[in-house]
Order: sequence, then structure tokens, then C-alpha cells
Amino acid sequence: MFDLGISKLVMIGIVALIVIGPERLPKVAKTLGTLLGKAQRYVNDVKREVNQAMEVDELRKVKTSIEGAARDLQQTVRTHASDFQKGVNQVSSELNALDADGADQAVSPPLEELQDASKREFVSAVTPVVYAPVRKDWRARRTAVPRWYKARHQVRKNVQSDAARVARLRLPTDKELH
Repeated sequence: MFDLGISKLVMIGIVALIVIGPERLPKVAKTLGTLLGKAQRYVNDVKREVNQAMEVDELRKVKTSIEGAARDLQQTVRTHASDFQKGVNQVSSELNALDADGADQAVSPPLEELQDASKREFVSAVTPVVYAPVRKDWRARRTAVPRWYKARHQVRKNVQSDAARVARLRLPTDKELH
């Protein structure tokens, strides 16, 4: 870039003072400062836009990688589910074969119970159970100060608004008395 030292800046100032004159020099300096400020703001805006574009590109890359990981996880779950289903089908076919032979019918559970149990085991293995306690009487209003405290310290139970208090305490007019 430019190599401007103190001596060169002083030389430029003296030449500007001679050429422009002392009356117009402050206005020119102010205009020059304003133009330099606008140029710096423009350069900063361009830098900010370039940085935002780079961040958007990075976010897109992260999004594609997360989507790929989600697809891989989905595929893995599907393969494990199909393997599990094949195992259940194999066990059920073996049970059907045993039932057809008539051997040990009292000990073997029905096929539907085995399939339901296997589905429950698979679902409980895949999805965690979240316990949410039930709030009793959630509609009931709870006060911050207990009633016994209010009674002991003589806290007013029924508070009137200012308009109701004025209406209660105002003096009747002559028309109302007659």
C-alpha cells in the first residue's frame, strides 16, 4: 500500500493549505473525512456479506452431513427391525411346527402373544420411556400467603378498587337527599 510517514503528511498539508487556502481548507477536510468514512463503511459491508455467505455455505455443509447421518441411522434401524422380524418369523414357524406335531402344547404360548411381546421388547429397546408426574388439582388456585397468616396479621380479605371506595364514601348530593 502507500507508505505515508509523518513528513509526507506534513508536506501534503502544507501543499493543501497553499493550493486550497485557509478559508476553504476546513470544509474540504470535512468533506474528505466524510467520503473516507463512507468508503470504510462500504468496505466493511462487503466484508460482512462475504462472511455471511461463507457461514451459509458452512451451514449447508453441516445440514447435508446431518441429513446423511439421519439417513444412515434410519437405514440401520430398518435393517435391525427386519432382522428382528425375520427372527420372530423363524421362531413362530418353529412354534407352528411344534404345534402341528402336537408335542408340548401346554407349555408353548400362542403365536399372537409371542409377536406382541416381541414388538413390545423392540419398541422399549428403541424408544426410551419418559416419566412425567401428574399434577393433582392443577386447576386449584394456590396463594402465596397462607390463610392463617392473613387472619393472624389482619390482612384484608376483600380489597376494593379506588372507584368502588370513592362511590361508597362519597357524600350524597342535595337531589339525592330529597
